[in-house]
Amino acid sequence: MTAPESSAPRLRGRPRSPATDAAIIEAALRLLEEGASLGGLSIEGIAREAGVGKATVYRRWPGKEALMLDVLRSLEEPSPEPAGVSVRDDLVTILEFMRRRGLAKRNSALLRSVITQMHAHKELWRAYDENVIAARRACLRAVLRRGRESGEIRADVDLELLADLFTGPMLTRAMLHEWRELPDGLAERIVDTVLEGVSPRR
Repeated sequence: MTAPESSAPRLRGRPRSPATDAAIIEAALRLLEEGASLGGLSIEGIAREAGVGKATVYRRWPGKEALMLDVLRSLEEPSPEPAGVSVRDDLVTILEFMRRRGLAKRNSALLRSVITQMHAHKELWRAYDENVIAARRACLRAVLRRGRESGEIRADVDLELLADLFTGPMLTRAMLHEWRELPDGLAERIVDTVLEGVSPRR
């Protein structure tokens, strides 16, 4: 895995080494894979595993929360950019990404463990929500606004509620009811069902 662009502020002086950044993040991932908990990880332990000094880590991240946010980002697949042609197709693109991410979580013990643990770490969860989930939510809202402006979605529909109606079924299957299937075509079925209910009345 490659290291994501860090959220930590850059300091003046010698340029950062991407290889060192990646080594630190990979070290954290190895420790998690070996059974370390998010709460049990320390900057000292991660630095030792990466073969660098503790000061090297702190020059890149102000603390463990910032480092772990970048570790979580390294597990993320970049979200696809909606094409902007068809509101229906853009919604399918967003939900299909969620479906594939749900399948990846089921297939990855590390991803499943990290996501489960993250809810117990409120500051980390809040940072993840603000830096990762919020951007995806904003993308979905933009598509829904375009649908309302084009007349594909009724003007009286609450877009925040509508966003939940689109994402809720996929999140429920992927995160809460992991025994439920995530079959091909599920994104299309959800989008078409919800759009039928919010399209202009004839």
